[in-house]
Amino acid sequence: MKANKLTPNFQVKDIKETVNFYQSVLGFSLIMAVPETQDAIEQFVADNKEYVYALVSKDKVEMMFQRSDSFKSDVKMAKDISLGASVSFYMEIDGLDNFYDEIKDKVSEITEPKLAWYGMKEFYVKDPNGYILGFAEKSEQ
Repeated sequence: MKANKLTPNFQVKDIKETVNFYQSVLGFSLIMAVPETQDAIEQFVADNKEYVYALVSKDKVEMMFQRSDSFKSDVKMAKDISLGASVSFYMEIDGLDNFYDEIKDKVSEITEPKLAWYGMKEFYVKDPNGYILGFAEKSEQ
């Protein structure tokens, strides 16, 4: 087996709310969205529609979001799993301090940047669905 790429698919409550958070707070771009009717692929999220799926990206990072009912229908083994996870999604970025200053007042749960024992300066946020996102940059100390 050759592994080419890992793109997490997050089970979420509301596609529009989730896409809005990732776009307006974290700076991701919407690549595509699938409406509830599942009859189209759109490059925007309309106010008057509900969605079951979206794909966002920023630089080399992609994330998929799938509404909970659709996710549980597609991934039968997830039928009893709740939102959130016991993992964190860890992203190495450039400009950690500036990024922290940009978003610190826009999220409800955020840690302060700290230097970890393994040489990374990092902080964590929680998204609207309870997923934990870590942002890190190699420390110059």
